[in-house]
Amino acid sequence: MNRTASAVWTGTGRDGKGSLTTQSGVLDATPYSFTTRFENEKGTNPEELVAAAHAGCFTMALAFALQRENLTATELKTEAVVTAEKDAVGFKVSKSALKLTAKVPGVDKDKFGEIAKAAKEGCPISRLFNAEITLDWTLT
Repeated sequence: MNRTASAVWTGTGRDGKGSLTTQSGVLDATPYSFTTRFENEKGTNPEELVAAAHAGCFTMALAFALQRENLTATELKTEAVVTAEKDAVGFKVSKSALKLTAKVPGVDKDKFGEIAKAAKEGCPISRLFNAEITLDWTLT
């Protein structure tokens, strides 16, 4: 399986502008720039997209892991906060913090914790990172 996305950039790093397009068309020349990345201008940025990818990947991995245990979630809601920090080279993604709220009938907290941890570690986006990945979860 291959998935593609493309970026187009014109101008300098600070004053230039770019756009992102995905194979699916969900992003279609979506703007990004210095100000969408480091300030609050409308548009997207790579870290936001990584956060969305991690939240989506982990949540789907957890749904499959629950299914293998004959459990079905009523709702899995995950927020991912990606931290980018300055280092000697520039910036790096140093952490992705997953915060999960789950409604899963028929599972006890210990078993759910084991399943969620395994999903966090096994999700393909988690395996991509060379960063700390944390998971804070609540079972309701």
